[in-house]
Amino acid sequence: MDTEAGRAVGAGIETVAVPPGRVTLSDRRTRRTWPVEVAPFRMAVFPVTQACYEQVTGLRPSTARGDRLPVEGVSWWDAVRFCDALSLREGLTPAYRVRDGEETVAWDASADGYRLPTEAEWEHACRAGTTGPRYGALDDIAWYRGNADGRIHPVGGRRPNAWGLYDMLGNVWDWCWDLYDAEVYGSYRVLRGGGWSDEHWSCRASVRRRSHPTFRIDDVGFRVARSVPAPR
Repeated sequence: MDTEAGRAVGAGIETVAVPPGRVTLSDRRTRRTWPVEVAPFRMAVFPVTQACYEQVTGLRPSTARGDRLPVEGVSWWDAVRFCDALSLREGLTPAYRVRDGEETVAWDASADGYRLPTEAEWEHACRAGTTGPRYGALDDIAWYRGNADGRIHPVGGRRPNAWGLYDMLGNVWDWCWDLYDAEVYGSYRVLRGGGWSDEHWSCRASVRRRSHPTFRIDDVGFRVARSVPAPR
């Protein structure tokens, strides 16, 4: 893995260091807000691309085709299994233990491998120190219904946020690790960021949606994260 100026690259995945912080999550459905402390971690600069996904899994499930397009048509389970496969490929300890046939997964928080961000990590990384609904003018930072011309676009085509993260809003929704609301929605997982077919109000840092972990559609992808080992 090559490292330069705080960036790290492995198997086509470039990551940046995200500093610790505090983020206040909110849910419009329940009108609830709750603060979360976020430890330092690393976040992928781009959503996982089709070329990277195929390199790791041998599969290219997306509807549109292009090496630099975000992979889409992937479920939450697909994303979890990709993370473990990428970790093994790079000689890292997988973050997840998946029990096939039982639809259960455990996260080993001490593992150094790739994983999905929590939704608190995702929002903290998306905001990059800003407090408004977006980290810039929407047309400058995101592909959405107003400018995407009805299609997905290659990663990195819009302006990044202050921490060097591209496509945090628009292009594809990102799967996050978290359950949305287990008491009401069971195993449904959180989606963040908005997609290329969404209206402007869905492409905001605070917007959280949900779907079943087996759900696949052409505007849902994911990006990966890695934990930072605690100092000894």
